Amino acid sequence: MNILETKGLYHDFEGLKVIFDVNLQIKKGERHAIIGHNGAGKTTLFNLITGVYTPSKGKTIFNGHDITGKKPYEILRLGMGRSFQITNVFDNITTFQNLRLAVLSKKGIRYNMFRYIGKMDDITEETDRILKWVGLEDERDTLACNLSYGQQRNLEISLALATDPEVIMLDEPTAGMSKDETHNAVEQIKRLTKGKTVVVIEHDMDVVFSLADRITVLHHGTILTTGTPGDIRENQQVKDAYLGALEA
Repeated sequence: MNILETKGLYHDFEGLKVIFDVNLQIKKGERHAIIGHNGAGKTTLFNLITGVYTPSKGKTIFNGHDITGKKPYEILRLGMGRSFQITNVFDNITTFQNLRLAVLSKKGIRYNMFRYIGKMDDITEETDRILKWVGLEDERDTLACNLSYGQQRNLEISLALATDPEVIMLDEPTAGMSKDETHNAVEQIKRLTKGKTVVVIEHDMDVVFSLADRITVLHHGTILTTGTPGDIRENQQVKDAYLGALEA
């Protein structure tokens, strides 16, 4: 069963086609990687699916509902979480406060200066539970700007997961990490997303092959092929267009 799919998706910037005729199928509960050269359209595709951009043609179906043209916050509330290619946390507040904002969002509570959220015990308890679950309890009162880069990336993924989404979209979650940080991040993603559907953009092929159940290869804005890691390793078109260049 497909939980997420795009049908004939197109997008262009000032007449330049970036995405064209993309028909992507994501199965419920799978970990699905999207790979391709820089400029292949991976992040643009994410932006189309999550409502940052509106496609020039085609549609996106999530859980049987057409979400084309919906705003990112509307799609979030339907059960799709997302991290970004560049770390996207609030640097000047603590780890706890960052996660609390995500919990408030999940509950549909808008923060304002007249609401004293410090007295909302259920929000505090849930935020602390998530902090422990994601392994950041020791950094509860640390400003996000003072976290290590790996911890900041972990926090951003945690923000996406704090809304308890059915589908989590991860845009290069290990970008800029050391080898040890990358290994830890992969294990953390596997643990935290167990039972959920994960769609991930990633350049590190070791990460892709260790994480993904299926892989889609984007090439010049369209899908070249989709298959299991074994299928992708053996596909001559993929070797010629992508993997061969990485191994050269």
